[in-house]
Amino acid sequence: MSSTRAKNPDTGRTSRREFLSKSGTLLGATAAGLALERSAHAAGDGSFKVGLIGCGGRGSGAALNAMNAGKDIKVTAMADVFEDKVLGSRARLAKAKPDQVAVDDDRCFVGFDGYRNVIDSGVDVVIIACASHFHPAYLEAAIAAGKHVFCEKPHSLDVPGLKRVMKVCEEAERKGLAVVSGLCWRYHPGMRATVQRVLDGAIGEVTSIQETYMVGPYRVIQRNPDWTEMQWQMRNWYHFNWLAGDQVLQQLIHSIDKGAWVLGDVPPVKAWGIGGRSNCFGPQFGDLFDHQAIVFEYANGVRMFGLCRNHTGCYNEVSDTVFGTKGTAHLIKHRIEGETKWRYDGPAASMYDVEHQELFDSIRAGKPINNGLYMTRSTMLALLGQFVCHTGQEITWEKAMESTLSVELPRYGWDVEPPIKPDETGNYELAVPGVTEFS
Repeated sequence: MSSTRAKNPDTGRTSRREFLSKSGTLLGATAAGLALERSAHAAGDGSFKVGLIGCGGRGSGAALNAMNAGKDIKVTAMADVFEDKVLGSRARLAKAKPDQVAVDDDRCFVGFDGYRNVIDSGVDVVIIACASHFHPAYLEAAIAAGKHVFCEKPHSLDVPGLKRVMKVCEEAERKGLAVVSGLCWRYHPGMRATVQRVLDGAIGEVTSIQETYMVGPYRVIQRNPDWTEMQWQMRNWYHFNWLAGDQVLQQLIHSIDKGAWVLGDVPPVKAWGIGGRSNCFGPQFGDLFDHQAIVFEYANGVRMFGLCRNHTGCYNEVSDTVFGTKGTAHLIKHRIEGETKWRYDGPAASMYDVEHQELFDSIRAGKPINNGLYMTRSTMLALLGQFVCHTGQEITWEKAMESTLSVELPRYGWDVEPPIKPDETGNYELAVPGVTEFS
């Protein structure tokens, strides 16, 4: 397998006068080019080149969902920090969609700089579905390069990174670039219909919301004795806060995003909660809590309760229950009870396919989707939830937005030491509510 490095951009300076004198011509040429490109896509005569960053299960699935959105969509470049991930994903995708996978060896990129190679490979759309730690930087690079983007959740693991994402989404809006979030329930037909009825008053005024995500733990990657600490943490990334966030950011975020949707994506005033580890013991579970319970309090008196648990041998439930003055909505069941009795009986569709269909359709129509508002606010909800569980403190939305804690490293490479190391027992230090401080 070969890999190339992205060329450094031209660093020559242009005066403001020269820029302004050229910008009219450049903008006119760009607009004409975009118009031609969009008309070609709309007519089915053009094709979209898609680059995949992150070749694990979610990334491979997202690439397949993208190709399901049209025969004019081809995956042409792929990147991952691990070579086996790239090769395995390419083989699976080529078997599923042989006419839509055109990834030669020189478009397979391995390493921490592979994302830049994908972005610079001539693709039109970038799929970002790698370890969540890298989402802000990769999204920023893709939009700076003028690419449309599908980005998995969560959209940052810290507030400084989330503020970068906010600016990037604003920049995408100015550039006319699509940004679609992996908060996939917003694209589910039954969920959309149910939430709309709640918004239209089918259960009266919303009084409280219970969001529950109780399942078993993520799959653990067994450690190979030949791996370095960084290699193992990158392989087992779902179990480390600096790479994945905890389960509030990975799983419960889907649920509280639905609650936020019902509440008009208005931020809460404050939150408090509890969390810890009581079931998943051992180094393989990294530094994550295995249970969290969070109360989000809103200015209008509504409370949203977020319950998350990753235990083995326990009762499981994933549900969204919205209580109102005139009834109850069970969002994930697409059912309303009370004065209004209703159940969704419309067409079924994969929300994973729909989010990509609408992404590409919006580009073809010249009206690119931008999910910036809710993708950043729901990520902030999850961050707030993590903050209150780790610290054991009540924290306001405003205070949380001032957090300076950053998980970003000065540089990345296999010679870099991860920010968390095992102790003499092989285990990793956990946050301690009441002791861990907000920062």
